[in-house]
Amino acid sequence: MTNFHILGILLTSFISVHGAPRNIIFIAADDLGWNDVGFHNEDMITPNIDKLANRGVILNSSYVQPVCTPSRHSWMTGVYPFKAGLQRGVIFPDVAECSPLNLTFLPQRLQQLGYATHIVGKWHLGDCNWNCTPTYRGFDSFLGYYNGMEDYYTKIRNNGIDFHDGEKPLQDTAYSTFIYAQRAQNIIEEHNKSRPLFLYLPFQAVHAPIEVPQRFEDMYPHIQTDTRRKYCGMVSALDEAIGNITKTLINNNMMDDTLIIFSADNGGMVTQGGNNYPLRGGKVTLFEGGTRGAAFIFGNGLAKSGYTYDGMIHAVDWHPTIVAAAGGELPHKESSTIDGINQWEALSTGSESKRTEFVYNLDNEQMAPTGHAAIRVGKYKLIDGYPGPFRSWYPPDQVTKDECDCSDEREYYNCLQKRDTVRLIDAQEKGLGGMWAGEGLYDLTVDPNERNDISKQHPDIVKELKDKLDEYRKSYVTPVPDTPVPASNPDNYDGYWMPGWC
Repeated sequence: MTNFHILGILLTSFISVHGAPRNIIFIAADDLGWNDVGFHNEDMITPNIDKLANRGVILNSSYVQPVCTPSRHSWMTGVYPFKAGLQRGVIFPDVAECSPLNLTFLPQRLQQLGYATHIVGKWHLGDCNWNCTPTYRGFDSFLGYYNGMEDYYTKIRNNGIDFHDGEKPLQDTAYSTFIYAQRAQNIIEEHNKSRPLFLYLPFQAVHAPIEVPQRFEDMYPHIQTDTRRKYCGMVSALDEAIGNITKTLINNNMMDDTLIIFSADNGGMVTQGGNNYPLRGGKVTLFEGGTRGAAFIFGNGLAKSGYTYDGMIHAVDWHPTIVAAAGGELPHKESSTIDGINQWEALSTGSESKRTEFVYNLDNEQMAPTGHAAIRVGKYKLIDGYPGPFRSWYPPDQVTKDECDCSDEREYYNCLQKRDTVRLIDAQEKGLGGMWAGEGLYDLTVDPNERNDISKQHPDIVKELKDKLDEYRKSYVTPVPDTPVPASNPDNYDGYWMPGWC
């Protein structure tokens, strides 16, 4: 008897006892700010997102990583990025790096439960080797791109096209938000309902470059700032796409059997139109504006809905939580080796969160010798070292200007690092305290916007939280060198970014 037949028998047995497993759709919005959805900001035109959020459960304390790759790694593996060497930032297309191959990805576990698994959109978890890519890590199909920051129409990143259907390179100049929504609709329409569906839908929207069809930009005539107006249009285009997907679920009689999870992968980029007000900071910072994601859950399995849930949940929790929502359970040996906590009972019933602490990030190398780390335990948050380049509170009509050119992702991050290194040295020479000295303590229950550093009033709490960070450092894995590999050049692959060079 084959493994497939055994799996079918087990699935049939499960269904007879528990009922059909629910479909699960995980929607990720790239670089979406806290203040960039209607359920947080009434000026945003996102009726489809808002309907799902308001009829589901709005997650008020759902945390992600400060940048893209680490959040996606957390979702897929349930393991903190600093334990995998992925804490530094994004994976660049010419660097030989991917999420460790010894870790089991979420879709692999769902396949074991009988799920059909599909990914539509952005990967960003490594592609130098075929074994790093989606269809080798548990997905039955893949339409999208391996890296980040490509053109929404041409699909060009730097000097190559990054667009793929399965393992085949592809050209399509339609607006990517529309392409991904249509593929998601096709998957739903063609889905064999004898099996449950897992659809991971990490949209390109609303990451830079700031590009959107004119009709969406025209929805915000009152916004004078060009970048912000276009960005808001991108959010509304994303909202229309999500609305089309939910209509397809309804038309195919699948909506009642489906759980929808929605999350940003990090905070909005304040230099690219994203907004996180009233939270402090933004993408690439350890402040709440960079790490507290706009998120909600909706649909099948929720015993209680139509409210805001304040319990803490971290990106690493989605791996065991989704497995539990799918009717599965991680083997005890494996559940003890990941950082994620199964929060399905808490989220489905509205009961108390099982999480009391988490690490925002831990990077010993970034901005040495101060490092870059933060931890929350209960109501207290400690930032230990360099918090990131954007430290203020940015009103929604303000797009922060920056002397660093953001047209190339690697050069942009290098510019920010060099700029802040100069500031750090200058502050140290002048004996300045505060963030440049590498310390900040906040009571998030009374100060969620991080306006009052109370570290000097509570040195005992600072020490306690630093000691906890030191315990986490025992599991620290140093990132691989950010070294471009010439063999990755798209010229070697007919102008496409392709795997097979590491």
